[in-house]
Amino acid sequence: MKQTAIILAPGFEEGEALTIADILRRADIACDLIGFTLEVEGAHQILVRCDKTLEQFVAADYDMVILPGGIPGATNLKDSDRTIEILQKMSESGKKVAAICAAPIALERAGLLKNKNYTAYVGYDEKIKDGHYQTDIVVKDQNLITSRGPATAYAFAYALVDELGGDSLAVKNRMVYFNAFEEVQ
Repeated sequence: MKQTAIILAPGFEEGEALTIADILRRADIACDLIGFTLEVEGAHQILVRCDKTLEQFVAADYDMVILPGGIPGATNLKDSDRTIEILQKMSESGKKVAAICAAPIALERAGLLKNKNYTAYVGYDEKIKDGHYQTDIVVKDQNLITSRGPATAYAFAYALVDELGGDSLAVKNRMVYFNAFEEVQ
């Protein structure tokens, strides 16, 4: 079974983090919530109890690490030497690194955006100097996967499922993804 980790820093975007964790788990992909502390408060004051702390994270145990955005969550990720070390170790090992919304600022500090295509929250093309900003909902470049923001969390999570060899179509069907937005007559 593939093993993923979502790193939760204080001020993380709850809608992104929990949507991604939910969809990965629905696809039978293990997903640990890794917090700066065992309990982490999100940007909208939702307190989440994590499976492990950042200090307990072992890169060899995971196939993918995922960073949700949110402010100040993304800034806290970027400013965390431990997070940067984890991102670099995962990338150097050829493992998958994913980030959404403002979180690609941490990828930049880790040196992972050099000569790579990526996307991020609106306006982050002005803040991030490395890499090649794209406006697609989800952008994949080798082992790096990025997405735009809270409204793209579903598309991002389904792309992560596919990237990990899961069956996103089955999850989409169970979640009523394809007919959720039809007009009601």
